[in-house]
Parts: sequence; C-alpha cells; structure tokens
Amino acid sequence: MTDLRTHYFSISDSTQVGESRRAGAQLAEEIGLDENAAGKVAILVTELANNLHKHAREGSLLLRTYHEQGVGIEVLATDKGPGMTDVEKCFQDGYSTSGTAGTGLGSIVRLADAWDVYSMFGVGTTLMARIGTKKDHRKTKLEFGSVCVPVKGEKLCGDSWAHAAHLAHERVMVVDGLGHGPHAAEAADEATGIFAASNLASLPELMQAIHNALRKTRGAAVAIAELDFAHGVVRYVGVGNISATILNGVTTRSLVSQNGTVGHEVRKIQEFQYPWPEGSTLVMNSDGLVSKWDVSKYPGLTHRHPGLLAGVLWRDFTRGRDDATVVAVRERKG
Repeated sequence: MTDLRTHYFSISDSTQVGESRRAGAQLAEEIGLDENAAGKVAILVTELANNLHKHAREGSLLLRTYHEQGVGIEVLATDKGPGMTDVEKCFQDGYSTSGTAGTGLGSIVRLADAWDVYSMFGVGTTLMARIGTKKDHRKTKLEFGSVCVPVKGEKLCGDSWAHAAHLAHERVMVVDGLGHGPHAAEAADEATGIFAASNLASLPELMQAIHNALRKTRGAAVAIAELDFAHGVVRYVGVGNISATILNGVTTRSLVSQNGTVGHEVRKIQEFQYPWPEGSTLVMNSDGLVSKWDVSKYPGLTHRHPGLLAGVLWRDFTRGRDDATVVAVRERKG
C-alpha cells in the first residue's frame, strides 16, 4: 500500500474552511465512501477548520486517506496554542470560550469512527479524527500516523512513504527525492513502485533494485524498515538522510543509514538489526524535519495514537524549506 499524499491547509482565513471541506469531499469520492460517511467527513472538516480559524495560532489542517484494516479519511488539526487546560471539558456540548453554542468539538466525538487529542497548555493542540466505512482486503498488525507535505510553493511532494504487509513481517519505506518539485516526486514515485512489486526480496536486494530503477531519475534518499513481530526485531536498510528512531517510552534508539544517493552513488548497502520491545514506536522522517527532534518534553505523547505523534513532530520540528515527511508506526493492540 502506498499512502496518498496529504492535502495541507494553513487555516489563516475563512476561505480555507471552504477549500478544506471541498478537498475532504473529493477524497471521500475518490476512495468510494458512501453518502453517509462522505457527509460526516464534510461536517468534521468544517468544524475543525472553523475551530482553527477562530481559536488557533498557526493552525493547520491535513487530510489524508488511510489504508489499514479498512479505508477511510483521516483529518489532522494542529496548532501552536493556547492549548486546552481541561481537554474533557472542551469536548462537552455547551462548553465554549468564544460565546458560541459550544457544539463543534462535541460533534467530532459523535461523528468520528476513531479520534484522539493531545494538548499542552501554552504549546498547542493536535487532534486526529477518522471516518471510514469501506472494508479493505489488506491486513496489517500496525497502526499508522503520517504527515507528507510539499514545501511551500510546490504542488507535488518530492517525499513519499509506503507500507507492505507480508505473512511474517511488515515493511515501511520513506523516500526523499533529491530537491523538491516534479522531478523529486518522479524519483519518489519510482521508488514506491518498485517497493510495491518487491514481494519477498531481502532488504538489501530491494534497495539494490530501487537503486537500479532510480538511475534514470535525479535520485533519492531511501530507508526501509522490516518489522518482524515473531522475533521481536526490526531489520533496517537506509541510504541518505532519512532518519529512523525506535521509541519505547524509556529509551530512544537511532537506526543507522549509509551515506549516498540512491540511483547515483551508493557505496554500501548494509542491513542492520535492532531489538523491537513490545509497545515500541518506530518513527521515520525525511530531512524536512530537524535531525535532533525530542519527544521528552511532551509527557505521554508516545503512548497516544501515532497520528498525534506524527502531527506534533511535524508541527514543532519542520525546517520549513523542504518537503517534509514523518511516519510513526506501532503494533496494534488486540
């Protein structure tokens, strides 16, 4: 499965509310959601965009499709303040800080099939909500969070990511096409195409196949992680400046990528293996995020849905001068 790129809106004025609602309706149509679900998407997007416009500072709304144990639309709303002092109270009908009827956040709880929120007073709030009714034949043991957005001024993103589930393991790949714009996107698309067709090739073989295919492009940084649940390990092959980190709530472990550019110069393709403790989260990101992000200042964030983790990291650690991708995955409970 290859994730569709995110629709991103900076909610700076009321016109963005209508644009984001139309984008949500278009996504619902593209993935075949029924009329009832599509209507819920439109209402949910409108409520969150209006809330960002009225209350937030540096508010952003991101829409993406998800393909896990079903197909649907994820809405991620994030801002940089003022945060919620009492999250539970803010979601009660009738509560308002601006003199309105106070039904917006409460309606999200009723509409969404799944939702989660993380807020820090004076820092900001990130809220994730999902709607989906269409069943999917693809199975996964993972739950995902992701943000994949182009640099300001570009319509196409030169980053991409993909996931593939096999019987004994699951793989996640992040690609950063060299530079940004259409040619970077071409390299990223070529890599995800090879990944999707890889079947059971080993990680070094898969990286070599991607390297060969990208010779006709400007090249990319590529990293692939293979999560082996039965043996409790992560196998990893990376070339270029994709960062990968294992978080388990106690320790943080960085995974090793080799220097080079896939499709042009790769001096060494080497697989590394790391322990995968129960409850761990794997975070992979392009260099659109700073290299030294830190989650220790966000109490409890690593235990929330990976969508919130991806959203907070993107909000607070984006460089702002390149395409940016962050993907967080964790083994699903139950």
